Amino acid sequence: ASLVTHIDPANDIPREEVLAFLKKRQGILDGVCITGGEPLLSPGLEMFMDKVKEMGYLIKLDTNGSNVNRLKYLADRKLIDYVAMDIKSSREHYARLAGNSSEKLLATVEETAAFLMEGNLDYEFRTTVVRELHEQEDFVAIRNWLAGARRYYLQAYRDSEHILKPGNYSSYSREELERFAAILREKIPVVEVRGIE
Repeated sequence: ASLVTHIDPANDIPREEVLAFLKKRQGILDGVCITGGEPLLSPGLEMFMDKVKEMGYLIKLDTNGSNVNRLKYLADRKLIDYVAMDIKSSREHYARLAGNSSEKLLATVEETAAFLMEGNLDYEFRTTVVRELHEQEDFVAIRNWLAGARRYYLQAYRDSEHILKPGNYSSYSREELERFAAILREKIPVVEVRGIE
């Protein structure tokens, strides 16, 4: 099994310390997951990824799809091995869930999704499903939007004191999430549910 460590470039740990950690674990860890926030907004990301790649690590990047040009650039430089892209909701409800009513955001997200589906990078799409924010029709719309995608994961929502409004949201049951997964499987070959017993 692959061993991977997660790194948030926006956290308080100096990059030199992270690189020293990775240097000591060469041959033990296989890959690094760069997460956030939105890591593509982080200054110095390319230089950091260069150093990680020089040590022989695979790199997985978590993104919300809002910076397609930087993603394409890093992909062209062969600095990314795998992308996990958050799909907040159906296109019809995207602005509401992403906290941005701009049509430009959705256009960029659509361009990022289309770029990934071209097949130059290995990738997954994923949605954290919230009872108060998602309904079955969203997954019908997502199925049609992202038909032919490689893989899609539905992640059960988990409440935490670290979120903006703890206690305001809840998860669907596994049975309900599996129903949404079955809808997606009609046009996406690999669909799984994560984060719920």
